Amino acid sequence: MNEDTILIVEDEKEIGELVRDYLNASGYNVILSLDGKDGLDQFHKANPILVVLDVMLPHLNGIDVCREIRTSSNVPIIMMSAKKSETDKIIGLGIGADDYIAKPFSPGELVARIKAQLRRYKDFSQMNKPETSSTITFDKLMIDEKGYIVTVSGKKVDLSAKEFQLLHLMAKNMGQVFSKEQLFDKIWGFDSYGDTSAVTVYIRKIREKIEENPSKPKYIVTVWGVGYKFDGSSL
Repeated sequence: MNEDTILIVEDEKEIGELVRDYLNASGYNVILSLDGKDGLDQFHKANPILVVLDVMLPHLNGIDVCREIRTSSNVPIIMMSAKKSETDKIIGLGIGADDYIAKPFSPGELVARIKAQLRRYKDFSQMNKPETSSTITFDKLMIDEKGYIVTVSGKKVDLSAKEFQLLHLMAKNMGQVFSKEQLFDKIWGFDSYGDTSAVTVYIRKIREKIEENPSKPKYIVTVWGVGYKFDGSSL
């Protein structure tokens, strides 16, 4: 991974160049792509630390680019769009984006969000002390904290960065009930765009990937009227 390279995929060249200039001034190397297909190619070539991705792109839209990136990488992804409907926000988060910003926006605000996402990603990746075990195991589920790897019955499960962080937080605090507001604050932070409905989307996605029967979950269970908890009592 190139530790100072950020990929911007934005078909409006003026916007992309403006954001690039702001990021360059902050010490980042920036690759600017003007369409989805080229953006995906640049991602695989450059291995950036973060992707800023417009929703509406020629050749391959941002939603599909995000999905494709998530098949092989957990790098933070920030989606951009001129569409302001709540549906678009949830779609953007539900397919693996870490944050979402609506156009028009302040380049300074976007840079601040980029720095916040990189800080959280780095802190979360390095949260364990050397002497601490990096693996959490429950029944058929294994969570490797340092490697950002999750397996079920020995088979690797592809989770986005936020999906992994939610699962890890709850598994490490087995039995503790978290409200949606608590989970949103701990994983996204108050400076992130969106609302607690994103938590519901992510919990559903995680269940689909790790539960044998997502409609009757064994790991992440709903505590009605309160929130969610990781339940190891039946494992």
